[in-house]
Amino acid sequence: MAIPLPYRSTPVFDQDSLPAALRSNHATKAKVWGVIRVIEGRLKLTCLDPFSERMLDPDHAAVLQPRQVHFVTPEGAMKMRIDFYDQPPGG
Repeated sequence: MAIPLPYRSTPVFDQDSLPAALRSNHATKAKVWGVIRVIEGRLKLTCLDPFSERMLDPDHAAVLQPRQVHFVTPEGAMKMRIDFYDQPPGG
C-alpha cells in the first residue's frame, strides 16, 4: 500500500510568524488529518478533548485527527509546518 502524500502544506512558520489562529483553539475539518512537523526547536501541542499536552521536536511529529480541537505554543525559537491529508497519514 502506498504511503499517502499531503494534499496541502502550510508555509514554514517560526516563533514570530506563527499565526494567532494556530495559537488559539482550532480544529481540522471533517475527513482531514494534520501532521505537525517541527523542523527546529520545540513546540507544545495542547489537545482539548480529551485533554493532553505533548512537546514536539524534529524527532517527534504529531498526527491530528479530523475535528480535533487543539492549539500550539512555541517553546522559544522554532520552525514548523503542518501537512494536511485526506486519509490517515500512517506511521
